[in-house]
Amino acid sequence: MAESIVQFLQALEHALPAWLLFVGAILGHAYLMTIGLNVLYAWPLPHRVLKYTRKIDLLIILLGPALFFYALDFGDTQELTWTRGSLRSWLAPYCALCAIAGLAVAPVAQVFYWLRRQAPQLVETKSTTVDVAQALGYKPAGRGKQRGLALLPGNQCFEVEFTEKTLALPQLPAVWDGLTILHLTDLHLCGSPDRAFFQFVMSRCLEWNTPDLVALTGDVVDSSWHHRWIVPVLGKLRWTIGAFAILGNHDAWRDTGLIRRRLRRLRFDVLGNSWRQIDVRGEPLIVMGNETPWFKPAPDLSICPNVAGTLRVPSADDGTRSVPTTFRLLLSHTPDAIAWAQKNHVDLMLAGHVHGGQIRLPLIGSIFVPSRYSRRYDQGMFFEAPTVMHVGRGLSGQHPLRYFCRPEVTLLTLRKASKAHAGA
Repeated sequence: MAESIVQFLQALEHALPAWLLFVGAILGHAYLMTIGLNVLYAWPLPHRVLKYTRKIDLLIILLGPALFFYALDFGDTQELTWTRGSLRSWLAPYCALCAIAGLAVAPVAQVFYWLRRQAPQLVETKSTTVDVAQALGYKPAGRGKQRGLALLPGNQCFEVEFTEKTLALPQLPAVWDGLTILHLTDLHLCGSPDRAFFQFVMSRCLEWNTPDLVALTGDVVDSSWHHRWIVPVLGKLRWTIGAFAILGNHDAWRDTGLIRRRLRRLRFDVLGNSWRQIDVRGEPLIVMGNETPWFKPAPDLSICPNVAGTLRVPSADDGTRSVPTTFRLLLSHTPDAIAWAQKNHVDLMLAGHVHGGQIRLPLIGSIFVPSRYSRRYDQGMFFEAPTVMHVGRGLSGQHPLRYFCRPEVTLLTLRKASKAHAGA
């Protein structure tokens, strides 16, 4: 088997000119290293480890051209060496595999990325971009460690997109038609941007009609001091039914008990890894929080009630199975919980964490997306039956860099619709 693979790689080398093999290997090397980094960042590794991982990965990517220049012996034969016993013979298989990744795998993956469908339940989107720096009369870079990044030319970190999205959901109780949810995520309070930036955004949210629900999906703070901003920033918000919050990985590196207490002071129901049943216009709603993998265990739904009963649907095992009919709303910091949401019959899932990539390249899109699915769920609305998922780009980040990827606040409006209308 191994010999057949080597023969295939040797045939590939002979079929391609050296310069194309070189370019393909560089692209494939960068592609594989980026995918690996994205997946690595999905796991709850210690902060001190992740602090250097991205820098090391970038260094390895930058070393690629020199590595493949040597492997292809551009100074002499312009060929790979397959004879065992030399360093170049060890590099030859990797060079060929990277060329395959760069010339075939990455382009195909990019096409699939372009062809991704937004959730068919999304029936309308309206968006307004507000330049907060222009509105305030100065750039609110603040005094954080990364304030210099916020001031870089072309950085869009102060240009906030206020988006309204309407979802048509056939399983929605009729009395909930028009129910609104304000989705906030990834504030990363750490000094840059400054407090005035966030207070302006919260005040601007009030220009929408008061939402029925507020959902905050983690990474509230990003320093050991800026929990002090939680009350003056989020204290501006209003709602008619309830506000719910969970924490994210950056919160996990801080005093989580203090962060949760500050949120509760504002009347947020801090879910953690648990669920609540609340009454919404006379109908039951199950609201869940999932803070895994940074906080464990995952929510225990073994006694989660199905007040509206269950629906019997076809099953491969015994012909039918029970599916909860009570509407289920999930707050998850990462979109990686989508499989858990599907398994537990979540109707609507709200997530953040990946920031839309923060830096998106024209045509290419996002690059660094800390998810085990890599770029698959980087931003927007997705449908993985039976779950509709909204992934917000967030308001900030540990590094306040935004290029072709503005910060975002989203107001979701839920509408009762037929299955045909919702595309479900």
